[in-house]
Amino acid sequence: CNLQDDIPVGNGITRKAAELILSPTRTYAPVIRKILESHRSGIHGMVHCSGGGQTKILHFIDDLHVIKDALFDVPPLFRLIQDASGTSWEEMYRVFNMGHRMELYVPPALAADLIRISGSFGVEAKIVGRVEAASSKKLTLNSAFGEFIYS
Repeated sequence: CNLQDDIPVGNGITRKAAELILSPTRTYAPVIRKILESHRSGIHGMVHCSGGGQTKILHFIDDLHVIKDALFDVPPLFRLIQDASGTSWEEMYRVFNMGHRMELYVPPALAADLIRISGSFGVEAKIVGRVEAASSKKLTLNSAFGEFIYS
């Protein structure tokens, strides 16, 4: 891929590869601040997946099985990286956030309000999975590229 190549980003829109690489990342600080103002006591955990990928949660749990089975679509930049490097998708999810940067671990009843708050800032949010009791720590990712299990 050349940095000047047009890359489809959805809805018939293209961006230069260089634009995808150099685009600033959105800060979640205003969203998190608003969420903490009203729901701090209901939040069991927060993980910023940048700098640890989708497996970063494994550093913070014991005897839990995290199942992420409704992930966001992978942005074009990560598809470019995977294609150019030949890195396995399993490793891509281990290293990169894959466009899913912030996780909040909350009771199901709280999720709808957190999604609403995030949406009020123009930031898409959704339930991407669940947590179950287990005899050891484990993460299962069900992605468009396969199921990957990490421990």
